[in-house]
Amino acid sequence: MKTSAGILLYRFKETQLEFFLVHPGGPFWKNKDEGAWSIPKGEYEIGENPLEAAKREFEEETEQKIEGYFVPLEPVKLKSGKTIFAWAVEGDIDQHHIVSNVIEIPWPPKSGKMLKIPEVDRGDWFDEVTAMIKINPAQANLLEQLSKIIANT
Repeated sequence: MKTSAGILLYRFKETQLEFFLVHPGGPFWKNKDEGAWSIPKGEYEIGENPLEAAKREFEEETEQKIEGYFVPLEPVKLKSGKTIFAWAVEGDIDQHHIVSNVIEIPWPPKSGKMLKIPEVDRGDWFDEVTAMIKINPAQANLLEQLSKIIANT
């Protein structure tokens, strides 16, 4: 079973709840927007602490460390069968200073050529309605969970 761990960063701008999402890099995602964004996340190894992996992935994809009180969310399953374990944390980062790690992908597909791309090409803050449109549909439940948690506090 493939697993990923990620961080759902949120903040309140005045009284408006906002979520921080990232957009995947590379030519496949270049012109995709709605349903393409994600929480910063990545795969981790068996035996690795999932929360520590989530923090590491956040830093790799944004070049910014994240600390705070991490609230575990119920895992979500992608169409691929991969399970995402996520934690919500309140905080703030500057979306204009996102620097992602670089990965290699085969491009064009099945060409045997490898292309170096940033894993994430940008990050941004979105209000709840916009975030629900932007995020990968399988991850939308993470936003819903956090909204319910906040409403009940």
